[in-house]
Amino acid sequence: MPRLLALGVAVGVFSALFGVGGGIIAVPLLILVAGLRERQAMATSLAAIGVTALAGTIAYGALGHLDFARGALVGLPAAAGAVAGTALQQRMTGTVLSYAFAALLVGIAVALLVTR
Repeated sequence: MPRLLALGVAVGVFSALFGVGGGIIAVPLLILVAGLRERQAMATSLAAIGVTALAGTIAYGALGHLDFARGALVGLPAAAGAVAGTALQQRMTGTVLSYAFAALLVGIAVALLVTR
């Protein structure tokens, strides 16, 4: 349990520090630190980020910084994409998921290094 709490703090700090969604950090940590399987890590990450997103939405909304219309224009299709992604994920092996996620992370890293 303490490892998961520390993992949550690390995800929050790095997400805020780098301005990225927590899943990009949470999924690898849930696999490496918490010992979850790929699908468990992805689902657990989404659940945790849902809680974080709700808190952030409330906080930014209270400050008047939230554009609900644009949020809905992005969020509703993203929700449909999440359902489609979950269905696609079920057709992939855990190994393929791991390699695909690693390739995504490497691609992001290369893009960041090349554009600087």
